[in-house]
Order: sequence, then C-alpha cells, then structure tokens
Amino acid sequence: MSSILKSAKSLKPLFDRVLVQRVKPASKTASGIYIPEKNQEKLNQATVIAAGPGITNTTTGQIIPTSVKEGDKVLLPSFGGNPVKIGDEEYLLYTDKEILAKIEDN
Repeated sequence: MSSILKSAKSLKPLFDRVLVQRVKPASKTASGIYIPEKNQEKLNQATVIAAGPGITNTTTGQIIPTSVKEGDKVLLPSFGGNPVKIGDEEYLLYTDKEILAKIEDN
C-alpha cells in the first residue's frame, strides 16, 4: 500500500473518517537534555490532515458533514484509530465520532 501512496495529501478519507497525525512529543527538555524516544510521552493531540465529506442521514438523505476540517487541532482517545504509514510518517484514521474534542486557540 505504501508504494501507491506518495503523500498524505493523496489519501482522501471516505464518509465520516478523519486522517490525523499525532503531535510529536518534545525530544529534549527546556534545559537541553535529550529524551530517549522510548521515554517520550505519547500525546493525545493531533492535527487533522484530511476529513471525509460526512455520512448520509438515513431518514432524510442529507449529508451530515464531519465536525472537523483540515488543519484543526483535536484531542484523541488513548486507544483506537487505524494506523496508516506513508513513507517514514505515521498517521491515524478515526471516525468523526471517535474524536474527543476540537482544540481552539484563544
């Protein structure tokens, strides 16, 4: 599959699925000490790379759009998501309802 995918932009989620990339944890402390990769905290924050158009309401036939869009910062559950590897980068596919919250900058 990775030979077909050249970049994350070439992957278009279907229905109410959302492609996200986790925020990378800090690799060194404020004082400049490097943190080994196995000791780095796995953050539950991510950036939305792409979002599907939404799902169809079975009674009205109207499309219910996803609640997030490309570029949004979101809060993810501790577990779940389907991993997608493109090159050296890892992404996750979630359904819209699995995403816990949208993070807004104030």
